[in-house]
Amino acid sequence: MTEARASSYPSNSQVTIVRVLWMLVTSILALMILFPLLWMVSIAFKTPAESFSANLIPEHPTLENFKYVLTGVPFIRYMANSFFVSASVTVIALFFHTMAGYALARLRFPGREVIFLAIFSTFLVSLPVIIVPLFVIVRAMGMLNTYAGLIVPAIFNAFGIFLLRQYYLSLPREIEEAAIVDGAGYWRIYWSIILPLSRPIMAALAILFFLANWNAFLWPLTVASKADLWVVQVGIANFKSQYSASWNYMMAASTIVAIPTLVLFIIFQRQIMDSLKTSGLK
Repeated sequence: MTEARASSYPSNSQVTIVRVLWMLVTSILALMILFPLLWMVSIAFKTPAESFSANLIPEHPTLENFKYVLTGVPFIRYMANSFFVSASVTVIALFFHTMAGYALARLRFPGREVIFLAIFSTFLVSLPVIIVPLFVIVRAMGMLNTYAGLIVPAIFNAFGIFLLRQYYLSLPREIEEAAIVDGAGYWRIYWSIILPLSRPIMAALAILFFLANWNAFLWPLTVASKADLWVVQVGIANFKSQYSASWNYMMAASTIVAIPTLVLFIIFQRQIMDSLKTSGLK
């Protein structure tokens, strides 16, 4: 009987083989993900004559591509616009999303579940589907070619409300009940208890919101035709249309744009994963 039970468990050699196979698969997937980034950085340091060569390491590395991107075109202005829009959307969205998530998770009012399902159903609607009516509304409100036109339509995010609601459902009700006994109202509970407890999930959402708006292209391209309001993605697209053969310049610009996103992800990746697990998403 003991021998039968022992035979049902994998041996050390079998476990080792499985681990080696998993390491091999994950290494291949990691290489597939990293190779485009490495190729982008490689072209960014190549000369124009070497841009289409197959070698990954440049034979004659140069910084002229970065110098031209930062001085030959108003790329710093594009980055400043992207930072302002991304930071504004992140701050405003977190303020309203935390209130909406708290109301949907804790408050009792008629139609709460219907409202939540309506918000959740917007996951099925992509931006290209609503971009025409959204453009008509923004134009009617006089927000074309303004920072408000870039910021206001990007504030609402159903994923943020859903994630915050799931996080608030995991919080113990005893804390709020103790605050109610002490005479605290809903606003006092939200401001003094819920927000301090929401710092981990808010930090994760702040990174996700910032990166999503930093990489936004379709809506900024639609609502802002003035070059002074272009964000980095629109600037790169326009740079490509003007210099269709200058891949070294485009890759240098893309490398500059990718640096902040990579730094943020490396610094906060553990916090993002911990917040997703806490909210109930696996």
